[in-house]
Amino acid sequence: MSFTPSSLLVTGGAGFIGSNFIHSFIANNPECRITNLDCLTYAGNLENLTALEGNAQYSFVKGDIGDAALVARLLAEQRIDAVVHFAAESHVDRSITGPEIFVRTNVLGTQILLEESRKQWQSGSVADFRFLQISTDEVYGSLGDTGYFTEGTPLAANSPYSASKAGADLLVRAYHETFGMPTLNTRCSNNYGPYHFPEKLIPLLIHNIIGKKPLPVYGDGLNVRDWLHVCDHAVAIETVLKKAIPGSVYNIGGNNEWKNIDIVNLVCDLLDGRLGRVAGENRSLITFVKDRPGHDRRYAIDAAKLTSDLGWKPCYTFEQGIAETIDWYLANQKWVSEVTSGAYRDYYQNQYCGGAV
Repeated sequence: MSFTPSSLLVTGGAGFIGSNFIHSFIANNPECRITNLDCLTYAGNLENLTALEGNAQYSFVKGDIGDAALVARLLAEQRIDAVVHFAAESHVDRSITGPEIFVRTNVLGTQILLEESRKQWQSGSVADFRFLQISTDEVYGSLGDTGYFTEGTPLAANSPYSASKAGADLLVRAYHETFGMPTLNTRCSNNYGPYHFPEKLIPLLIHNIIGKKPLPVYGDGLNVRDWLHVCDHAVAIETVLKKAIPGSVYNIGGNNEWKNIDIVNLVCDLLDGRLGRVAGENRSLITFVKDRPGHDRRYAIDAAKLTSDLGWKPCYTFEQGIAETIDWYLANQKWVSEVTSGAYRDYYQNQYCGGAV
């Protein structure tokens, strides 16, 4: 089975993964139009997409996925035949201090988007249709020292963020099972790469090290995550969209497990040399702090199904990817300054410049 969209709606395309996906998809699909719908919360930044200004393939609409009338209009006017749904509140710490917005955006927003997409699919205005939900390995909960999450692992979310994503995933499944709607679902491990808002681990480390700010690390720092380069993720999403059988779920992972403290030490050491500091200087910024509530101990993705079914596998080695990521942030300090200034500044400074990782 093969599906080639002609008019794609990307939600949350001004964010980290969404913007990288748009760049990748446009480069690979010169005949497909992309409409980017994003309400531009603090983590959405049009600076991520300046290279596409004037590109006839691409258009941006500022708006909320919860606005049913707007979503319906875009689907009809643009003759959308595929939706790739990134838009979500995604930071675990913020979901602990304010869960409501996570439920409103991630659950209700997804349901509204699904319902309007169902109407578009059933309207007969497009020959074929796909709805692809971009989710997270965090919906599976926490692993012990061994084993991996597979697509059959029961959902066992442990934070308000992951619970809201699990709820959205189940709605996507329900629309396929109840209405026959051609939906797809992917669940990825931790992403890293360019255009990542500096609230997440790797860009926050880089930002704080440059400014010689403390690097607070939760608990003992031995929590384990699998790391996936965002460009590999973008290719995986395109592969699933075009090749997967509707109703399918695919895990996307980098086969690349690291303890948090080892990531912190690696970034510190790489930046020692790049910033002209003595060996070990950046590690002196590390401070261990009280663990956050419900902190999952280990995530690890088994992406064998995606490889065996659809032929995808990651191209980036972590050594290559982390070096390129650090160099990108060093070369793009203007971007970092802009996304953490103005309307973003107070929020970012209060919540994340001293936030733990």
